[in-house]
Amino acid sequence: MAALRAAVPVLALLGLCPSPAAAAAPLVIWHGMGDSCCNPVSMGYIKKLVEKKIPGIYVLSLKIGSSLIQDMENSFFMNVNEQVSEVCRQLALDPQLQRGYNAMGFSQGGQFLRAVAQRCPTPPMLSLISVGGQHQGRVYGFPRCPGESSHLCDWIRKTLDLGAYSKAVQEHLVQAEYWHDPLKEEEYRKNSIFLADINQERGINETYKKNLMALKKFVMVKFLNDTMVDPPISEWFGFYKSGQAKETIPLQETSLYKEDRLGLQEMDKAGKLVFLGVQGDHLHFSEEWFDSTILPFLQ
Repeated sequence: MAALRAAVPVLALLGLCPSPAAAAAPLVIWHGMGDSCCNPVSMGYIKKLVEKKIPGIYVLSLKIGSSLIQDMENSFFMNVNEQVSEVCRQLALDPQLQRGYNAMGFSQGGQFLRAVAQRCPTPPMLSLISVGGQHQGRVYGFPRCPGESSHLCDWIRKTLDLGAYSKAVQEHLVQAEYWHDPLKEEEYRKNSIFLADINQERGINETYKKNLMALKKFVMVKFLNDTMVDPPISEWFGFYKSGQAKETIPLQETSLYKEDRLGLQEMDKAGKLVFLGVQGDHLHFSEEWFDSTILPFLQ
C-alpha cells in the first residue's frame, strides 16, 4: 500500500492519472405558448428530470419577464424579436454558459431558440433539440390554446384569421409572427417580421447560415398525432406545397432546402439533422421516451 501511495504523485506528475469524466454541457430550455419557465408539471419537471438523470449538469429554464405570470403572458404578447434579443442578453451574461451549451425548445420555443442560434453565436450553442417546434410556421385555426381563459383563445383565433400580417398584429401577437399561410405566400414573405426573416424568405443572410451550420446536431421531434400544429410536418421543417393547403412536402423537397438558404442541405448530408417521431398529441410524451431518446443528445 505504501508503494502504491508513493506512486500516485509520480503518475500525476507524468499526467498518467485518469481524469474525472467531463461534465455534461449546460442545457438551456425555452418553454412553449401559455407556459412558463418553472411550471412544476412542465418545464420545472423537465429541469428536475434532466438534473436527476445527468448529475452536476447546469440547466437554465428561460424566463421572459420579472414573474411567472409575465413570462406566460409574454409567450402570447411580447414581440418575438425582442424576446430573442432578451434571451441573447441573458445567455451572454451567464458565466456557466460561456464555453457552450445545448438548447432544448418546446413548441414555439423550438423555433425561438433556432433564432438564437442564427443571431447570437456567443456563447456558442452546441446542439439544438426542437420538441414540436414549428419551423415552417403554422396555419389555419387555433385548435387548442393553452391557458385559463377561453375568451383569450377565441380572441387570438379571430385576430389571426382577420389580420395576421397587419403591422399591429405582427408587432404584438406572438403567434402571428410565425403564421404561415400557403395561400398568401407573398404577403407572408413581405410582412412576417420573424419567421420569414429566420427562414431567409427575403434574401440570404450569410451570418444566419454560418451560425446555424455551426451546430453539432439539430434534432427535430415531430408528434405523430399532433392536433395543434397545422401542418404537423412543420415540426420536421416540411410544409404545404406552395399555393394550396392539402398536400405537404418534406424539408428535402422545399426550395429552402434545394437552394440551401439556411445550410440545412449541407447539414443533412453531414448527418447533423436528426428527425425523430413520437406517438402522441402535441408535447405528449413519456418519461421513458425522453430518457431513452432525448437524454443521449445531452450527455
